[in-house]
Amino acid sequence: MRSSTLFRRINRHPVQRHQPRQRLQTVTEACVPPVDSIVEYAAYIEGEKTRAAGIVESLELVRRHNRITEGAKAFVWVGLHEPAAPEVEWLAEVFGLHPLAVEDAVKAHQRPKVERYGDSMFMVLKTIAYLDGAEPAGEIIATGEIMIFLGPDFVVTVRHGEHCPLTEVRERIEDGPDLLARGPAGVLHAIADHVVDRYLQVADLMQLELEDVEATVFADVSSRDINRIYQLKREMLDLKRAVTPLQAPLAALPQRRVIPSDMREYFRDVGDHLARVCEQVESSNELCSSILQAALARSNALANEDMRKISSWVAILAVPTMIAGIYGMNFDFMPETRQVWGYPAVLAVMVTVCVLLHRGFRRNGWL
Repeated sequence: MRSSTLFRRINRHPVQRHQPRQRLQTVTEACVPPVDSIVEYAAYIEGEKTRAAGIVESLELVRRHNRITEGAKAFVWVGLHEPAAPEVEWLAEVFGLHPLAVEDAVKAHQRPKVERYGDSMFMVLKTIAYLDGAEPAGEIIATGEIMIFLGPDFVVTVRHGEHCPLTEVRERIEDGPDLLARGPAGVLHAIADHVVDRYLQVADLMQLELEDVEATVFADVSSRDINRIYQLKREMLDLKRAVTPLQAPLAALPQRRVIPSDMREYFRDVGDHLARVCEQVESSNELCSSILQAALARSNALANEDMRKISSWVAILAVPTMIAGIYGMNFDFMPETRQVWGYPAVLAVMVTVCVLLHRGFRRNGWL
């Protein structure tokens, strides 16, 4: 009896099985092909660039060629710049990208990392550019991001920020058939090598900037521009946050199965360059901290020196002020007020005391 009652309760609220289908249809309709955000797309087959009618057609062409030709490494490379969420979701359906990686690519502001999702890999690279204070806010370093989806036959790059475009990398790969023969792993290496080379350039320019600031701090006439030094300190911290977290993922990248054995030496070379950048950034950051402390100490020393000069002149001028104040009280019975030589004698005493005080302060280094 209880079970029949229970079944009647269940039958009163039948499950609507058509809701998930409607929800899937809504999500599918929200996905749109990239139009405004797409930079370039092409299929690379046998060392040649092939442009199909669309991204889907390019992927079908590549996969058909890889099925027919044994050992072929044809692939599709799609480049995007700051795409919207529906555009990345459309690419996720086409290439089978993981939803978590797609979410990271849309939101940006991610930490440098390398993650594996099945047969594909997702990599985040921080990009940096040297501005030399050209921006209105006085920024020296601008940061951006490059997200890379790497699969057996495709490469999808999502770039955030106006700096560090990948046009140069694409042209260099297209000009070298041996680079195209490496497949998607060769594109990943070319992008990582390009980004790390930018790290080296920015680190060298920041080193020159720090040497210039250090020279001004210890010059005879210091500019005392603490704001500039503090700005450099903040830029060095931004540079450190962009470079240092990538060291561990990039060092572990050659051991991943998605990287062919013939490409692992190339990634180790990029890791060595990144280690050099990290060491240089760390030493520059410590130098910047030392310069900031030295500038503060220098500023305090100069302030103390100014205070000593001011105090010395106040002490010298206090003597004639005191004497003039005493004789300005206009009493009838004061010494030497009725003498002819009284006025010259008081002036002589003032001058003598002031000269002696001035010589004493100069001897002690206060003036």
